[in-house]
Amino acid sequence: VKVFLMAKTSGIYYLCNCNIDDNMKRMQEIDAYIFDVLVPKYASFDAAHKEDHALTVIGQAMKLLDDRKEWLLSQDVPAVEWSVSVDRQVLKMAAACHDLGLVNGRDRHHLDSGVIIRNDENLRKWFTSEEVEVIAQAAEDHRASGTSAPRTIYGMIVAEADRVIDTETIILRTLQFGQKHYPDLSYDEHIQRAVNHLKEKYGRGGYLKLWIPWSDNAVRLQELQDLIADESALVPVVRKLAAVLS
Repeated sequence: VKVFLMAKTSGIYYLCNCNIDDNMKRMQEIDAYIFDVLVPKYASFDAAHKEDHALTVIGQAMKLLDDRKEWLLSQDVPAVEWSVSVDRQVLKMAAACHDLGLVNGRDRHHLDSGVIIRNDENLRKWFTSEEVEVIAQAAEDHRASGTSAPRTIYGMIVAEADRVIDTETIILRTLQFGQKHYPDLSYDEHIQRAVNHLKEKYGRGGYLKLWIPWSDNAVRLQELQDLIADESALVPVVRKLAAVLS
């Protein structure tokens, strides 16, 4: 199926012969690569970053993109900085690739993800060099402990999608990480490590940052911070979830 569209370059309009079938084939190939090749790579990562995590981040990134239009329309003053064009396929690929660097361990995984992306020749079947760089930068910028803001809206959306602000999920992931990386800790030491990490990352004044103003993460983070602020309420929740993992 071919259609003729009006395109504009240098102020001049011209007819563009666009093949819808080619576009559909490209999207199908990208999806196949994401879900058949990339997502299965997460199976070898730690319990908090398995395939379900990759799928969650992809889904959340797509939802944030879809929700943007309604938020923009609701603003009394045009939010020009949030109105920039976002390519759906570039964003989806960035979300799928964001944690691939975990294959080399956690310490530099965001940077290693960028290296893996730039060296993946498969991506160049569907994306320009500039788009591959955007995907790589989004992966590099997603880490919650990063000290600077993501460089592009793609990085902000992926970083926000990676902030799965669900109290039970966050505590379980924290415990799972501790069990894997600190196996010699006693049960009580694991509980205390989890409590300390929750305060450091998610507590009021913690290093976790949110980037997308139309995300509902802020409300959920406030609820989590209320729990973290009351250690007498937090510790029993952590112990209860630790029992699930034992």
